[in-house]
Amino acid sequence: MSITAKNVCKRFGAKLVLDNVTVEAPSGSLVALLGPSGSGKTTLLRIIAGLEVPDAGTVHYLDDDVTHHSARERNIGFVFQHYALFRHMTVFENVAFGLRVRHWPEAKVRQRVTELLHLVRMEEIGWKYPSQLSGGQRQRVALARALAVEPRVLLLDEPFGALDAKVRRELRRWLRRLHDEMGITTVFVTHDQEEALELADRIAITNAGRIEQIGTPEEVYEHPVSPFVYNFLGNVNLFHGRVQDGRLKVGDAEVAPAHDSGPDLQSGVVYVRPHDVDVAREDGDDAIAARVDHISFAGPFVQVQLTRGDSQEIIEAAITRERYRELGLKSGEPVYIRFRNARMFVEDYSI
Repeated sequence: MSITAKNVCKRFGAKLVLDNVTVEAPSGSLVALLGPSGSGKTTLLRIIAGLEVPDAGTVHYLDDDVTHHSARERNIGFVFQHYALFRHMTVFENVAFGLRVRHWPEAKVRQRVTELLHLVRMEEIGWKYPSQLSGGQRQRVALARALAVEPRVLLLDEPFGALDAKVRRELRRWLRRLHDEMGITTVFVTHDQEEALELADRIAITNAGRIEQIGTPEEVYEHPVSPFVYNFLGNVNLFHGRVQDGRLKVGDAEVAPAHDSGPDLQSGVVYVRPHDVDVAREDGDDAIAARVDHISFAGPFVQVQLTRGDSQEIIEAAITRERYRELGLKSGEPVYIRFRNARMFVEDYSI
C-alpha cells in the first residue's frame, strides 16, 4: 500500500504551514519526515492520517483518493509520542479496544491480541496497567494497539521522543525488525537525525513548510542539495572559498570539490563534515596549517578541535582511534589538515 501526498498546502490562520508539498512512501517502505520544530512535518503526517484536511492537494493510498476520507475510513494505525493509553485498562484491554469498537467476535479479539502481545514481546504482562510499565513497554503497547485493527498503513508521530537515549536505541532496532517482518508501509515523524538515518528507507527533510530533499539515508547525508540539509544532518565545518580552475580555494589550499561548484571566481561558503577532515603531520600543496586545541574521546571517533593558522577559524575533525594513536596528537601541537570531500554553496547560510 503506497502513500502519496501531492501538492499539499495547509494554512492555520495567516501562517502557511505546508507549501505545495509532495511526498511518496512506496509500498512496504519505512519513510521518515525529518525536520526542526515548526517545519510542517507533523501537520503533513496528520493530513496523511485524515486528522487534518489540506487546503489544496491530494492524498492517495495506492490508487484511492482518500483526501476527504476520515481517519477511520482510511484504516490507519497511529502511534502518538505520549502513548495515549487508557490508564484504567490493562495492557490486554488497551490492545483489544479498537477491535471491540469494531464489534469483532470475542474469540477473534482474544486470538488477535494474544498474537500481537507475542509479537511485541509483552505476552507475560498483559494483565498489567500502563502505570506499572516502563516508557519503552508503554510504547510497545501503543504500537500493538495501532496494529490490532490490521491497518493499511502505520503512522508514528515522534514515537520515541519521550524516552531516554538508551531505550530509544533499543526500540529503534526493535521497530526496524518488526517492520521488516510485517512489511507494512510506515511513515514516522522525527526531529532526531540519527533516528531517521538509522531507521528509514527514505527520508523527506522538511524546512519552513517545504521539502528540502527526499532520498535514501546515504543520498541525503552524502549528497545534500542545500546548506540547510548540510547543517541539519550532523556537524559541518564552514569556510569561505572561491572556485578557480575548477577547484575550490580555501585560503591558500586547493580542494577537489565533491560536486560541480559553479563557474570560476564564484565565491561562497564551503561545507566539510568533520569525518572528511584529514589530520596529518606533513605539509603539502593542498594542506592547511592548524593547531590542535582540544581532543575528546567520546564515541567511536576521536573528536579533534583545531584552529586554522591563517584565519584562526575553528575546525572540527573526527578521526579513527587508530589514526589518533598513529599521529600521537597532543593539545597545542602544529599539524596540517586536508579535505577529502567539500561542497560550496553560493549563499551564506546558518541554521
